[in-house]
Order: sequence, then structure tokens, then C-alpha cells
Amino acid sequence: MNRVAQALLPAAPKGPSRLIGTLFAVVLAVCLLAQTPARKPPYSTWSDYGGSADSMQYSSLKQVDKSNVSSLEQVWFYPAPGPGGRFAFSPLVVDGVMYVVGKDSAVLALDATTGKQLWNHPVEGRPTDRGFNYWQSKDGSDRRLIFAADSYLQEINLRTGVTIPSFGKDGRVDLREGLGRDPKTIRNIQSGTPGRVFENLIILGSATGEGYGDPPGDLRAYDVLTGNLVWTFHTVPHPGEFGYDTWPKDAWKYIGGVNAWGEISIDEKRGIAYFPLGSPTYDLYGADRKGQGLYGDCILALDARTGKRLWHYQLVHHDLWDYDPTTAPKLMTVRHNGKPLDIVTQATKFGFLYVFNRVTGEPVWPIEERPVPKSDVPGEESWPTQPFPTKPPPYSRQKLTPEDVNPYVDDAERARLREQIAKAHNDGLFTPQSVGRETIETPGQLGGTNWAGTAADPQTGMLYVRAVDAPSSATLSERTAVRIPANATPEQRGFAVFHQQCATCHGAEPPKNVDESRIRTVVRKGQAEMPAFSAEGLPEQNLDGIVAYFANPKAGAPARGGNNPPPPPGRQAVYFGQFGALMHASNGLPIIGPPWSELVAYDLNEGTIKWRVPLGTVSSLAAKGIKDTGSYRPTRNGPVVTAGGLIFMATASDRMVRAYDKETGKVLWEREVDANPDGIPAVYETGGRQYVAFFAGVGRSYNGIAWKAGKPEGQGYYVFALPKK
Repeated sequence: MNRVAQALLPAAPKGPSRLIGTLFAVVLAVCLLAQTPARKPPYSTWSDYGGSADSMQYSSLKQVDKSNVSSLEQVWFYPAPGPGGRFAFSPLVVDGVMYVVGKDSAVLALDATTGKQLWNHPVEGRPTDRGFNYWQSKDGSDRRLIFAADSYLQEINLRTGVTIPSFGKDGRVDLREGLGRDPKTIRNIQSGTPGRVFENLIILGSATGEGYGDPPGDLRAYDVLTGNLVWTFHTVPHPGEFGYDTWPKDAWKYIGGVNAWGEISIDEKRGIAYFPLGSPTYDLYGADRKGQGLYGDCILALDARTGKRLWHYQLVHHDLWDYDPTTAPKLMTVRHNGKPLDIVTQATKFGFLYVFNRVTGEPVWPIEERPVPKSDVPGEESWPTQPFPTKPPPYSRQKLTPEDVNPYVDDAERARLREQIAKAHNDGLFTPQSVGRETIETPGQLGGTNWAGTAADPQTGMLYVRAVDAPSSATLSERTAVRIPANATPEQRGFAVFHQQCATCHGAEPPKNVDESRIRTVVRKGQAEMPAFSAEGLPEQNLDGIVAYFANPKAGAPARGGNNPPPPPGRQAVYFGQFGALMHASNGLPIIGPPWSELVAYDLNEGTIKWRVPLGTVSSLAAKGIKDTGSYRPTRNGPVVTAGGLIFMATASDRMVRAYDKETGKVLWEREVDANPDGIPAVYETGGRQYVAFFAGVGRSYNGIAWKAGKPEGQGYYVFALPKK
């Protein structure tokens, strides 16, 4: 009998009943032990998004190591046709069962050893498509899978896939409620990234949209058992709250964004939750939100039980670049000045890595406020300085010069690109957008690193960053804020809806010669970077209007007169720019020279870069023997580091999954799959065998020069293991 069972036994009685009493106690002890889940070593399971609550993207499993990883073979594949676009799922694995999104957006349970389907839970709307959350009671008798779909938070029984009706109202909680706005005006609020479970709470960020009038990104915690709201933190402060004076008066009534659409990390020992908060809306112009704008672009530490602010640090003041920090804050312990130090490190889209004392928020190395270029946009007041870390060095390039032009273009194209760069507004990092003149951003809105982009090793203090150089450009143009007039024709309604909800990403001009059925399919199901819009988020009347406007744009001119109410104060004239306009050469390759993506290894004990290697290839160049470029696709997938000395990482543009030596970055194993791998791989063990699972999809498409297209039948889950002995 083990020591735990012995401790559960009562003192043995004296007399004839001693044997019977002892046997009864043993049976009772065994039953109690059977009900109590065995506590597994840290980082040895994959029952949290990214592997653990602290978002390390690390596995302590080491059956697969540097000596045998070359023998990895595919052991099963599960097809998952259905949602495209942002669908980049990272599986959960609990006690030998894998939980994923499958065909028709259903939630599925699969045998993690064979891929056999165990149950199917149909979902209305699109579920959280980067991962799920898992919760269990202390005795393990109540186990729940938590996700959102169509902006409703939901829970199902982990063993059966059946909805838990006692949660919320008939098993759902409407996330549109409680944001200080009319819920009917909020088309979507759930994030594709799951929140975090802490004790009996599910802590959530949101995806608010990026346009004028979108809702605020309040952070919220709900009771796992009841669905009741436990606490709210206003990321755009209300009157009397800290930071209110960093905004115009009453900004909380109309400013949106400042949301954690990326990943949340939890220090479970201290009960601290860390949030990377995004930019306020509208992202590229801020005349109606003058000021520093807390808590926009902050790393924010809250008491996980109460939502009370502990500390914050703003990484971008008055953001005009869509520079949301999104990848998870990594909670590490390093040796600093000869002593152990608990830190939190935050990677960014613009190539800087910020490192703080995890408890106090003090920078580990000095961060300097340095002057940056001033905006020349009418009404705009850009912030005069921005915080530059003195250490560690950046992982991405932060300026594009004529000398940086891609060498894999002909002489005439090279000259054209150099002239384009020379004419642009291009004063380096934090160059504000201009009106009527192209402004260059490097590493770009889709550069640096994004969600899932870092992994950390708790044993060594090493951090691994997926770094991307993808210069982008934007040009602001003046427009009048549009409202739907009461007497609008379908075309006029479509004009208004398009400019309210679509133009910030798609530009001011409607697409031409687009099939009506194609429009409706893309709007309802999503495509590439565009999420799906439900009928609740985009009413059928408004979709009909968009279709009518695309068919007859001239008839969509806004109606004049008293039926078209003016926009709120400060918004009669606003400016828009198109997000993420990647800069390419005419042959489809990037404007900047390679490497376009790299895996960068930081030693955070010293604040230095230990090594960096190209991450993937471009198929058209690799066919010519040019393989040191790194892949070119603004991918949003991530690495996982293991105790076996490996880093598992995929690259979508060449459809490859790989294992790297974590000491050197050398590729030790690679396999091509039939679709484009995305998300975070899952590393898990069941039945004494270690597995590595990747999701691959076909929802995004780029030009054929830099991109190897996936096969529709190849979308799904690819699982690898060593051969059985």
C-alpha cells in the first residue's frame, strides 16, 4: 500500500472486528484515490492551451530526443474539412483523449492514440478556433470543456460532449452583454484565442473589431460552474478609475478596442494574470482619442481572483500603427546578476522584446523614452516619445532602406522598388501614417511576432521567437463618418455598412465583378484573415445591402438631409487606411531581402541572442537551390520546446513540419504535409508513447511564388510518433 493510502486509514480497531475494519478502510482508501486525479509532473501534459497556464509552450517529455527524432513517422491523420481563414487550431489532450474542431465547426473528441472519433458536439456558429479551455473539479468528478461560439461562452461535459445546461442560461452566456453598449450593435466579441482557467474562474479577453464604434475590450472573469460574471476590468477606464485622465472626457463611451485578443498567462502560485492588450480603435488614426491612452498596448498584471490592477507597462503610447502585443507573456525564472529572478517577457509586432520583474513590473534592463517622428495628419497629436528597450536587441529589422531591396528581382524592378522606398514617408520605427502619401512600416503590421510566436525553456532561461520581416504600407484618406439613413435604399445601406465594418481592412473601393453567392459564402463562413459574420452580427438586411452595393456602387452614394444623423463629436471628418498592405515586388516576392522569417534564440539570463536561423523556405526559390530565405507568409503559428533538446515548429508556405536542435537551431527532422500547418503543435504522452500533433489547413492563400498551396483533403490533424519497438 502506498503512503497516501496509508494516510487515509483510520487507527486499526482492537478485538474481533479489527480485520473487517482494516479491510473496509483499505477499500475506502482505494476508492478515494481512484476519484482523485493523480498529480502529474509540471509540463508533462497538454491539457492547457499552449501546454500550460503560464503559456510556456514547453514539454518536459523527452522520449523523443535529438538522437532519435529523425525516426519520427506519421501514425494517424484526422481530416477536418470546414472553416478556413483564421482556423489554426491547437489541440488539447486530456487523459488520452484529444479535443479539436472538426467538420462543420463541430467540437470533437478523438482517441489520442489512434485518431478514432469518440463523440461529436455540433456547434451553432464558429467556435473558438485556436484552442479550448479545460476545467475539472478537485476530485475529478466534474470535467468540462470551455469554448465560445457566435459570441456565446459555452461548456460541455468532457466525457460525453453534452451541453451543461446549468451553466449560464441553458448552457450559454452572451458575451455581448455587460460592455456598456447596446448588445444588438455588437456583431462579434469572442476571440479566436481561448482564455485561461484559474481555480473556478474562466478569464477572457475578446476580439472587438478595429473600426469606429466597436466595443471596448473589457477583461472579464466568469464562474466556471454558474456562468455568473465575477469581475470586470475596464481597459478604457471609466470616471474615477486609474488612467481615466489619459483619454478625452467620456472616451469610455465611444472608444473601442484595447482588448486581449491574443494569449493570457497565469502565475498560478501568486494568482496573477498577465494580459497583452491591443491598440484602441480606430487603429491608424487617433484624433478622437488624444492622449497616452491607458491601457492601450500595455502588458497588464491583475489579481486573477478579483481583477484588481497590480501593475502595467505601456509598450506603445497613443498607438497609430496597429501594434497590438498579442503573443503570450512568458513567465520565466532566470539568473540575473547572479541571483534567480522571476520575470515576464513580452514580444511585439515591431521587433522589440520587453523584460520585467514579474511581481513589481520593473524593467530588468533600462527602457528609454526616445523621440519619434511627429504626425502631420490634421487633428492628430501623436505621442512625442516611445519606450525603447536597451536590452535585449531586437529580433526583426525595423527600417527599410533602398539598399535592403530583395536581390531576387531583375535590375529594372530593383530600381523601381528603390525609388518607391525613397519617395515614401519612411523615417524608421514609429513613423506615423500620412494623408495621401505612402507610409512604410518595418517589420510591418504582420511582422515581428504575433500570437503563439514564442516558446520558453524553464530549465535554461532560453526564449525562442518566431521573427518575421514583412514591410507593409498604408495611406490615410479623409472620409466622412457614415451612418445608415432611415430612408436608405439597399445600395445606400450597403455603402454605409461597407464603410462602417469592412473598409478598414478591405479599403474604400468595393470589389468588382464578384459573384453574389461568393460574397455571401465568404461573409458567413470567413476566408483568409476575414472572420465569419453570423446573422446576429451582420443582419441579413445589411448583407443584402452589401450585395446590392457591390452590384451597383454608383447607386450607393449616401443619402443627404436630416435622415442621416451626424456622427458623434470629433468624428465629422475621420481618416482611414487599409491594414496590412504587404509590400511586394512585381514577381510576388517581398520588397525586402531575405531572411523573411527566422527562429531566434535569446539567452534571457544575459539578455543576448545566442543564435538565429532561417525558418522554412520559399518553394519557387528552393527549387533553384536557394534555401536560406526563410518562409514568406505572415504566419501565425508557434514553436514548442521540449526537454528532449528539440523545438517543434511548422512553416505554412512550404507545408513543412520540423524539429530543430534547441542548442544550435539545426534542422534534425522535417516532413511535408498535404496542407499548410498553423497554430501550436501539441506534445503529449499516452500509453507510454510520446506524440507530436500539428494542425494544417488551406484557408489562407498567397501568390504562388512564395506559397505552396495546400490540398482541401489535407486539412486536418497530423500526428507523429517514434516507431513501435
